[in-house]
Amino acid sequence: MVMKRRDLLGLVASIAIVPPAFAAETAAGPNNPFGIRSLGKPGAGKKIIEYFSLGCPHCAEFAMHPLKKIVPAFIDTGKLFYEFRDFPLDSVSLMAAQVARYLPASEYFPFIEVLFSHQLEWAYAPELKTAADYQNALYKYAALAGMSRQRFDAALADKKLSDFILAERKTAETEYHVDATPTFIFDGKKYPGAMDFKQFSAMIGEA
Repeated sequence: MVMKRRDLLGLVASIAIVPPAFAAETAAGPNNPFGIRSLGKPGAGKKIIEYFSLGCPHCAEFAMHPLKKIVPAFIDTGKLFYEFRDFPLDSVSLMAAQVARYLPASEYFPFIEVLFSHQLEWAYAPELKTAADYQNALYKYAALAGMSRQRFDAALADKKLSDFILAERKTAETEYHVDATPTFIFDGKKYPGAMDFKQFSAMIGEA
């Protein structure tokens, strides 16, 4: 299943494709907020890209179940390099993506795992009404990861980073025609929708 994108208040339409400046910053180091977030070794046999939204229930389901089997079967064995790319479906997911990228790269995957496992509490709790409510709910998990409130606020205020994330989403739309999450890009082909482990293994087997 996939989750269709929701309007981000027209923000994406105003963002250009990722400019060269971002590429230079990505090369600055693995903990740079603009750097690649991934699992496995870049020299692995194959590469897969997952476009995902932290507020997407289908992405959460995939991360909490099939991906836990995929990591030891394909990533830890050096068969697959797994790259995460943000495709936020709403402003809350964009906020979460910014905070996740402000953590060291080595802490990125454990953090988004926690966000997925507690998604109902920071993204869909009925008592969350205002932007401040969502921020405070998300900060509880950022604090557990060791992030100070000052750095958390800096992440949310980083306009350059939000532009980068939205540009990455726009690139996905124009280059791969991504319009829902999760969507996987493997061997240049688009595979939309959350898969179970058997379906994922079959996709890898095709190559």
